[in-house]
Amino acid sequence: MAAKLRKGDKVVVLTGKDKGKQGEITAVMPKDNKAVVEGVNMAIRHQRQTANAQGGRTPKAMPIDLSNLSLIDANGKATRVGFRIEADGTKVRFAKTTGEAI
Repeated sequence: MAAKLRKGDKVVVLTGKDKGKQGEITAVMPKDNKAVVEGVNMAIRHQRQTANAQGGRTPKAMPIDLSNLSLIDANGKATRVGFRIEADGTKVRFAKTTGEAI
């Protein structure tokens, strides 16, 4: 099954504490049905100081469930994703709101 959301997609959070926030997907974990979105679902991680790295509290983006994310179309609105076969036989994702290929 092809993935509806992929690394590099611009998405918006639909539910939860970060509802309405937008960001870019940096990693997708299909087995867990989760994705890491830049600047969303942040948690503080405590890092021990080492010889070459400064210690302290560092914010880290944690995984968020794919069902809580929606792709942003060309108009900047949340959209569902569909699949279709183009005339040359390639399978493409398209935005359901505008109908244009992603």
